[in-house]
Amino acid sequence: MKDENILIPIDETNITNLIYTIRGKQVMLDSDLAALYQVETKYLNRQRSRNANRFP
Repeated sequence: MKDENILIPIDETNITNLIYTIRGKQVMLDSDLAALYQVETKYLNRQRSRNANRFP
């Protein structure tokens, strides 16, 4: 089973490496965002669904 308590050192370089440009827009993968916020991906996606106006 995957260890959910892995801490990612947060600095500008690490975050910059997680941002991709796709079709001219900068995006981050949901799994990378979930890791930054230290939550499971399914919970991040659930909140995005419930608060769609806050997530462009």
